[in-house]
Formats: sequence, C-alpha cells, structure tokens
Amino acid sequence: MTSDLRKKIHNLGPGILMATAAVGGSHLVASTQAGALFGWQLFTFIIIVNLLKYPFFKFAVSYTAKTNKSLVEGYKENSNGLFYLFTLLNVISAVVNTAGVLLLTALLLQYVLPFKASLTSLSIGILFTCLLILLLGHYKALDKASKIIMGFLTLSTLIAFFVALSNGQVHSEPASQISPFSMAMLGFMVALMGWMPAPIEISAINSLWIKAKHRHVNIDSNQALFDFKLGYGLTLLLALLFFALGVLLQYGQDKPIELAGIAFSKQLIDMYAFTIGEWSRWLIATVAFLCMYGTTITVLDGYSRTINESYTLVAKSPKKLMSWILMAQAILGLIVILFFKANIKDMLMLAMTLSFLTTPFFAWLNYQLVKGEVFESESKVIKILTGIGFMFLVGISSLFLFWKMF
Repeated sequence: MTSDLRKKIHNLGPGILMATAAVGGSHLVASTQAGALFGWQLFTFIIIVNLLKYPFFKFAVSYTAKTNKSLVEGYKENSNGLFYLFTLLNVISAVVNTAGVLLLTALLLQYVLPFKASLTSLSIGILFTCLLILLLGHYKALDKASKIIMGFLTLSTLIAFFVALSNGQVHSEPASQISPFSMAMLGFMVALMGWMPAPIEISAINSLWIKAKHRHVNIDSNQALFDFKLGYGLTLLLALLFFALGVLLQYGQDKPIELAGIAFSKQLIDMYAFTIGEWSRWLIATVAFLCMYGTTITVLDGYSRTINESYTLVAKSPKKLMSWILMAQAILGLIVILFFKANIKDMLMLAMTLSFLTTPFFAWLNYQLVKGEVFESESKVIKILTGIGFMFLVGISSLFLFWKMF
C-alpha cells in the first residue's frame, strides 16, 4: 500500500459518516422489502436512483472543498428567502427522520434484549446514551465509531450474501409477479427512493462534517472526494446486498412481508441466521442494532449541526446552541414516536415519503451553488446525470402529489 493511499484511508471520516447515516431505513427496511416483494425487478432501478441522486451529493463536497464554506453558508449568501425555507424544511426533516431511525433502533434492541421492554422506554434509553456520547465526545467519538460499525456490518452482510447466493433462492418463484411500476405501488416506490441512499439534506450535513474533520486534519479536495466516493459506493453496495438477500431468502414465501414491528426485526435477523448459521443470530442482531444505533447518532449530530449553523448565520453571533438544539431535536423526535407508536408502519412511510418530496428542492439548492465555475469543471457524465436526475425527481414528486390529490 502506497503512503498516499494509507494517508487517504487514515483520513477517512465524513464520507463514512454519511454512509452510516444512510445505512438505516433505506437498507435494512426498504431495500430488503423491495427484494422480498418484487424479486429482481428493482435491482437496476436501485442502481439508477443512486446514480441520479449522486451529483447533488457530490456538489456538497466540491463546493465545501473549493470554498471552505458549508452548504448552509452558501444557501444564505445566495438567497435569504430560500435559506429560510431550507431551514424550515430541515427542522421538519430533523424531527421526522430522528423519530424514524430511533424507532427502528428501538425495534432491533427490543429483539436483542432477553426481557420485555416497551418501545417508549427503549427509545428514551437509546436517546439518553446517544446524547451522552455526542455531548461528551462530539465529532471524534462519532468519527471512530462509524468506521467500526460500518466494517462489522459490511463484512457480515457480504458473508450472508455469498452463502445465500451459493445456496440459491429459497422459495419458488410465485405464479404471477406483482409489478412495482404500477400506480398502486407508487407510494412504496416513493418511500423506497426517499431514504435511498439517504435524505438529500444529508449533503448539507456532510459539508459540515468535512469542516469539522478539517479542524483536526488538513483535507484537500482530492481527499474529500475520495472519502465521499468510497462512502457513497459503500451505501450502494450494501443497498444491493440487502436487496439480494430479500430476493434470495424471502421472495416467493407464503408468509406476509413484515413492514415494521418486532416481526420485522425477526424476519431481518432470520435472513442472516438462515444463511450463516443459527450460532450467528445474536451476533448479527447485535450488529444490526449497532448499525441503526450509529445511524441514530449521526442523524442527531448531523441535523443539529445544520440547524445550529442556520442559527449562527441568522443571529450573526459566535454563540452556539448546538447542545440545546440536539436535546430539543431528540425530545421532539420522541414525541412523534409517542404519537405514531400504535402504527409504526405509517411512521416509517411518512418519514421516507417526506424525504423524497423535499428532494427536488434540496437538489436544486445544491446545483445553484455550483452552477458556475465548479459545475463547468465537472465531467460530461455528471452534467448529464444532473439534468436527468433533476427531471426525474421533479417528475416523480409531481406524479405522486397528483395521485394523492386526485
């Protein structure tokens, strides 16, 4: 390994953090269920969605690496009106997405624990420990933990995939396939895309993580892009692996595919135990829980950073309220869980759908920041993906809203 490559790997951080935030609901839930419900029909579609969103995430890295400004600063300089709209949508996303990932983490912990505990008490306990880690360690602790969690999850998922692939598809193909591209399935497809690979406002969070990392290590644009591409590639790989496991182990089964609740946790862990061996059940359950725990921590940290950045820009004061914002975000997320705890499926669908419907706005904001010199320096492929991606996001969002209204 060359010294340059060793240095790049040692300085990994923001891109892996983004992957940790991404590998949550979109992978453990949506990707697995897409394979379990529709077989291989959505394999190419998942790749396409990730590719069409890619430029808008990349713009965040390019902009911050070139200007040393966060996206939030760029939004404020470009337009006060759009900046305030971004802040409002970001606060809503922070609360809803915190509730979504926290709920999934609590469900997995409920499965792991040898005794019965309510989702409410588990959610409170998880929130308390997450807040403790962030308030005491902030970025350094988060940076180190994300690499360990992603390493364990990637290795165990790869092992499960290769074992499942060698064994072949467990259940017979159903007599008739359900098409995911019908209007009846539009709600599921929009939810699938909402957190695939992550809510697009994570790009603004990623730019703040780059700045935070830069305070500890000198990062140039090449390092920032290497980190981002590795993290983004990892999220795509894991999305496809979870999707394939859903096809190989669950597609065609007689039992209904669980979308939430303790039954969902059991089906998810069963996939690993069935392929790797029963001995691995509690190890994999723990790894899956740690994955969602890492996602919860990164979501709490990331959104509170962007809200705090918005506050400091508006107040024009060096005074920071991140700790207070972090606690408010956690409490509001918990309130949403208490409201939806009788219907977990609706809670998750709301979070993922809302993320997709706000995607065109966040994507357009990111493009506006780089549409001059930075965008011109991008490759022809990125320019084409940008145009197609934006039309796709606007088109599907409009179709979904029209479908809901009429």
